[in-house]
Amino acid sequence: MEQYSTRPAQYGPRRNGAPLPAQGRGGAAAARPPVGRVGRPVRQRPAPVRPAPGPPGSPVARAVRALRALPNPRLTGLGSGLFCAAVMTLLGFLDGLLFGASLTVYGVLFVPVSLLTALWVRRGDLLTAPVVVPIAFAVGLVPVAESGDGLGGRLMGLVTALATEAGWLYGGTLVAGSAVIVRRIRLVRRRAAARNRPPAA
Repeated sequence: MEQYSTRPAQYGPRRNGAPLPAQGRGGAAAARPPVGRVGRPVRQRPAPVRPAPGPPGSPVARAVRALRALPNPRLTGLGSGLFCAAVMTLLGFLDGLLFGASLTVYGVLFVPVSLLTALWVRRGDLLTAPVVVPIAFAVGLVPVAESGDGLGGRLMGLVTALATEAGWLYGGTLVAGSAVIVRRIRLVRRRAAARNRPPAA
């Protein structure tokens, strides 16, 4: 009795004893990948989480968020002096219009302006911030200080205001100097870390 093969004609007759391809063997061996070719799953490292400076509602966290929201310009030494003098002069006129030329209000406003001047000056001109801040204080004090008749009266009123508000002057200068020192220390540490870093291969 003749047996007809169901094998398609294009493949030709099957030889006796010839091994079947892997697809035709069936079973779990066909689906099993070859040993040694299975790659290990790559573990992704989680992004480093920076610790928050404080609780979400703490004054420190609010102050940090407020500082980050401010612009971050880089002023030269001359630019920082002009900025501080212009802002203090404007605040002096506003103090005279709104608060009756209150020297206390003027001194309180001088402290944050000094801090911004020290933060916005560029790295190469850090040492100019504590120098230009007192000059800007004296320039902005002109519209606030009591003035007499003539140039001599104006100078006497300015000297008297400087003497009575020396505490605010020293306080703002100290704040600017402290901010400059902190920025300088961070800059030195960053440069030292860059020098000690091994070169990339």
